[in-house]
This record gives sequence, C-alpha cells and structure tokens, in this order.
Amino acid sequence: MAGKNVLGGELAACSTDPMTGFYRDGCCNTGGSDTGLHVVCAQMTADFLEFSRSRGNDLSTPNPMFQFPGLKPGDRWCLCAARWKEAYDAGKAPAVVLEACHISTLEFASLEELQEHAISAEK
Repeated sequence: MAGKNVLGGELAACSTDPMTGFYRDGCCNTGGSDTGLHVVCAQMTADFLEFSRSRGNDLSTPNPMFQFPGLKPGDRWCLCAARWKEAYDAGKAPAVVLEACHISTLEFASLEELQEHAISAEK
C-alpha cells in the first residue's frame, strides 16, 4: 500500500533514474527497517552535496554494495528527514517535491519549511 505525502494525498514517485527510496522502488516510502527515515524527495544541488559530504555523508561517490549510483546535481533522491532539516537550518536545503515526500517528514520539518523549497513534480 502506498503511503501518504505531506499534502495528505497519495505518495508520488520521486525518481527511477537514479532508482531511489529505501526500498529502491522509486518512492520515499518508509518502514521499520528504515532507521534513517529516507522520506524527503529532494533534488540535489552541488551546494547540498558538499554540505552532506562535510557532515560525513558522501552522496556523490557510488557504492554498488548498497545499489547506490552516486548523485550529481539535478538528481532526485529520498533523503533522510533529519539531514534535510539539518541542511535547512544551515541554509543549504535542496528543493523538494512535496507530492513525493512521505508524510512522516512532518515529524522533522514543518509544511511551511518544505513549501519554501518546493518544486514541481515534473522534471
């Protein structure tokens, strides 16, 4: 069953190229084994990728063991909610696709904060 998004509707796909989501299904769904809560559909920027690397999470380098292709600016990816909020607080938050952000994102960031960085689901 598909989850709900932060707007209360059905959760839309985030990206299939690269294939994202904790379950690698293209959606920012979550479950008990997703301890990082990969629920924020974000569009990568060079600024955010550098910020994440500076915090010990290199999202640019591929890691085939985890089916991780390495990200570049423009890619959409399901980020950990806490990392997005940390980036937001530091003024480095990437844009988000509200329709593809799981409702549990609201435990970390307000809808208003997310709306400040909202972009169209169309890529």
